[in-house]
Amino acid sequence: QVQLVESGGDLVQPGGSLKLSCAASESIFRFYHVGWYRQAPGKQRDLVATITNSGNSNYTDSVKGRFTISRDNTKKTVYLQMNSLKPEDTAVYYCNARLGSLAAWGQGTQVTVSS
Repeated sequence: QVQLVESGGDLVQPGGSLKLSCAASESIFRFYHVGWYRQAPGKQRDLVATITNSGNSNYTDSVKGRFTISRDNTKKTVYLQMNSLKPEDTAVYYCNARLGSLAAWGQGTQVTVSS
């Protein structure tokens, strides 16, 4: 079972940028479809962006044009570049990897957007 570790969360001012990383433990990660989710306090966990094992990406409407998901299979890592951050982007961001019936979650990384 692949294990995931997220990093890159921080406190940033509105309009700023952050790049999150999701590092996997196994090279088989390259076969997994990966998604970034976020959960704000008191709210459900929502899907933000996905990338397939072939590199096709999708985004929820609220982040289109601001966030970019990418992957580097040689580094067993998926990234989420977040630009033009807004206070409403504040949440714990989680990485999820899926392959058929297999699924793994990371522990999350906190992103806080505040002045």
